[in-house]
Amino acid sequence: MTTPFDRIRVGSAPDSWGVRFPDDPVQVPWERFLDEVSEAGYPWIELGPYGYLPTDPARLTDEIAKRDLKVSAGTVFTGLHRGPSEWESTWEHVSQVAALTQAMDAKHLVVIP
Repeated sequence: MTTPFDRIRVGSAPDSWGVRFPDDPVQVPWERFLDEVSEAGYPWIELGPYGYLPTDPARLTDEIAKRDLKVSAGTVFTGLHRGPSEWESTWEHVSQVAALTQAMDAKHLVVIP
């Protein structure tokens, strides 16, 4: 007999390593993040802030595969609460993240306000 817990997938994300922005020079380099996630035994990651991990799908696929990882979701950081002035740039950002997420065969977007 299976339970709902038999289907839980455990993963991590760049924010668990202190990553908040795509290019902050004092945060963990993306290669180290991927290495440490893999070494810690996590099979799944979410992409974190767009541009932190490589945005070229072929390169990201190679980097993920060589560490035996899978991508569960892309991540969108936005401030929709700021009103209509924020919406156009948000949809542009969502489009970028969704395209990379789809290229990584992931099915979800995580939206962080």
